[in-house]
Amino acid sequence: MGMNLRLRGKVAVITGAASGVGESIARSFAREGAKVVVVDIEVDRGNQLVEEINEPNPRHALFVEADVTRDDDSAWMLKAAVEHFGGLDILVNNASAWHPRKSMLEVSEAEYDRMFAVNVKAIFLAARHAVPLFEQRGSGSILNIGSTAGLRPRAGMAWYSASKGAVLSATKAMALELAPRKVRVNAINPVLGEYRHFQDFLEGEDTPERRTQFMATIPLGRLTKPEDVANAAVYLASDEASFVTGVHFEVDGGRCI
Repeated sequence: MGMNLRLRGKVAVITGAASGVGESIARSFAREGAKVVVVDIEVDRGNQLVEEINEPNPRHALFVEADVTRDDDSAWMLKAAVEHFGGLDILVNNASAWHPRKSMLEVSEAEYDRMFAVNVKAIFLAARHAVPLFEQRGSGSILNIGSTAGLRPRAGMAWYSASKGAVLSATKAMALELAPRKVRVNAINPVLGEYRHFQDFLEGEDTPERRTQFMATIPLGRLTKPEDVANAAVYLASDEASFVTGVHFEVDGGRCI
């Protein structure tokens, strides 16, 4: 380990961390010296990731099975950071739910409720438990993983876009309210990536033509990679970003311009 680890001594809780963007953030944070609590409902994948992180750096990661939409689970995942690693510095609200692209009239009530529970309510619950822990540390950083859909809604993704829009307005409101407590709150907005159920977000079938068509709407000409989001997360969570709060950080190859 080099001397310039950007998250040395920090403790992070990352939700939805067993795969995709969350997994990449967990690996990057650990590489930068943070102790990470990997939170997910996918037990096998979560435990495997923790084993892999701990191999070169023993006791750097812990797996916690938790449903982020339940208040007691949310309290427990944050308490685990304190019990195992001595405190909390960073909370990454990455767990996400979506509906396949379809008419707003065809989204079921169950799909709608699940999206707002995972994408919005989970942030509300986690903040209530995390802020007192940040205050014990004297500072803290919350990262909400939003989506370009929250900024530029598209037909066929109405209620998913609405849930991510709520994430973005919550991020700014939280940033304002928590600034006196030295807690920074920022959002990262990735564009579509290969790591998700890609076909759910495309119009029609997932074909090479459709991918080419979609990539043509991204000025830099490719999809998001999980590490693109992780790199932004490392910066925003680190002390390098100590004067950055309330931003919506697009990691989208220029799509939202």
